[in-house]
Amino acid sequence: MTTDLGLLTTAAGKWDEMAGELKKVETRYGDTVQKIAVGGETWNGVSQQTAHTNFAATRYEYTAAQAQAKAIASLMRDAHTQFADLKKKLESARDDAIAAGMTVSEQGHVAFDWGKLTPSERSAYHHDPDGQKTISDAVTKWQKHIDDRVKAVSELDTNVKTALSAAVIDSNRDIFGKGNDETLNGFNRYAEGDLDKAAKKLDDGTGDKPKEDDGFTFTGPDAGLKLTGTKYGKEGSIKLYADLFHMNYKGEYNNGSLTLAGVDDMYLGARASANYGFTDKGLVGKVEASAGIRAMLEGHANYGIVGGYGRAEGFAGGEASAGVTLGKTGFNGNFKAFAGEKGSVATGGEVAGLGAGATAEGWYGAGAEFKWDFGKGEDGKYHFGGKAGLALGLGGAVGGEFTVDPGKVKDAAVDAADWVGDTAGSVKDEVTSWFD
Repeated sequence: MTTDLGLLTTAAGKWDEMAGELKKVETRYGDTVQKIAVGGETWNGVSQQTAHTNFAATRYEYTAAQAQAKAIASLMRDAHTQFADLKKKLESARDDAIAAGMTVSEQGHVAFDWGKLTPSERSAYHHDPDGQKTISDAVTKWQKHIDDRVKAVSELDTNVKTALSAAVIDSNRDIFGKGNDETLNGFNRYAEGDLDKAAKKLDDGTGDKPKEDDGFTFTGPDAGLKLTGTKYGKEGSIKLYADLFHMNYKGEYNNGSLTLAGVDDMYLGARASANYGFTDKGLVGKVEASAGIRAMLEGHANYGIVGGYGRAEGFAGGEASAGVTLGKTGFNGNFKAFAGEKGSVATGGEVAGLGAGATAEGWYGAGAEFKWDFGKGEDGKYHFGGKAGLALGLGGAVGGEFTVDPGKVKDAAVDAADWVGDTAGSVKDEVTSWFD
């Protein structure tokens, strides 16, 4: 209630001034330093090419810094507008409560204003159970009204903090040949300056993977070691990881029977893990390790009993894994060792719980892979398929699988039986009516 919200617009003006000063530096840099590496008769060769890339990357950061500063200025102005609006609503709620015969303390506590009553009125209220209940209900109603207004301010405060935190995280949209961005943890050229569109959640950094909530999450740098022993029928595990960064974006759209979902995931780092033991699923033994950068884009579309998916993935680095699972619901195993670069695409579809999919990969490097699946997976579906690949320089891998979702198959069968029954009944009634 006493905060000077005008300081937000003052700070926003300073951030805009900063963007202007950064623009001057960017222009000077381009006209003096960067143009030296343009090339020509005076400077050629590997050093010139390296300088050309690095100088362009530096100028990119000057440009990104301007965008980030302007976004922060915009967020602060939006924050001022919304805070001022909520403050007026809170003041109005307090005034309305006082007008209704309440008192409101500086801490926001609501109480009935007995001072406005005459001695006889106070005595009547004290000796009237219904009157006391009326007062208690009124106090509760106005307290909630005040609390709701305070809560709205608190939620906005959290949203502003999250938006400002997200604005300074490099989105890295222009890396890997898409632009001149060569810094994974630089300025954010694509910072969101609209408070209503800005991220509402950020990963708290306590985990080694993004949260399951929809939206954008970012963690890193992060490292750790996790150990769990075998007990109570659960498998033991060892996990060691060191991530420079891990970004993830999830989204889902639902409209009746139509569902669209997508995942964009990228991480750079090194990981190693092992799982072992006897569980209710049977014998489990797995070990894997990888180091490098991996990016994956996946989309799903489902309409009623029909669905499909597509996935593209890229990897550069080294990885190795081996594992086997034997149990009453099936068995699966794999072996993989690879060093180099690979890209893969996968697609598939499902109708009434019966699905099929295929994957193809292009490899540049050295490695081999063999994988098989026969049985029930963690997603509740039965998987039947495999994958094989080999490369000594250029190579690749191909794979395919069939899936059966018992739940969806059962539902589809029930729906079909109902349709057949309803149709047969309708035909019977129609034919019978001919002879009435």
